[in-house]
Amino acid sequence: MSAARDRIFGRVRAAVHGRKRTDHPGDFLGWRPASSVTDAVAGFTEMFTAAGGEVVRLASMGLASTWLRDFAAGFTGVALGASLPDDFVPDFSLAQPESAELGVSTAVGAVAETGSLVLDARDGRRVQLLPPTHVVLLRKEVVYPTLAEALEVVSRDPPSAVGLHSGPSKSADIGQILVKGVHGPGRVIALLVG
Repeated sequence: MSAARDRIFGRVRAAVHGRKRTDHPGDFLGWRPASSVTDAVAGFTEMFTAAGGEVVRLASMGLASTWLRDFAAGFTGVALGASLPDDFVPDFSLAQPESAELGVSTAVGAVAETGSLVLDARDGRRVQLLPPTHVVLLRKEVVYPTLAEALEVVSRDPPSAVGLHSGPSKSADIGQILVKGVHGPGRVIALLVG
């Protein structure tokens, strides 16, 4: 450890020394109402679209690949996430995420109760955040009713960061006027397969 890090940890230890320990508050689900989601895919679709996201539902990877090829034809540069299946990726005009008009990545899951895509940092945070349009491949079998269930699955092989993306980036910080695409893509499409 560096000397600076040792000093910081030393101050933390000194600050908490002698404090009374607080018990853990218990299971997250113990104080949260039970989820009323009965159909995870329908629940995710409803919540995600309510937040401004788009859902394109297709029956197979082949149909999804064809849809993506046709959709991407309108963009001059496409950035690809690291975990996209090779047979899913048609020939694109590839670009770095900072200059790409379209980013395409894969979700490790989705949450029905919040309408959130669960994105793994290993897929490439720049692909997920920098292009103004983001298409996210989502398999039907990884749509979970609750956030707790999705995070339990992610915790089996935890990445350095997990992103919960609930539609396009939006902010109303200035003048209470909603603006999309401020901190990330202004258009997010969940390509739901299955």
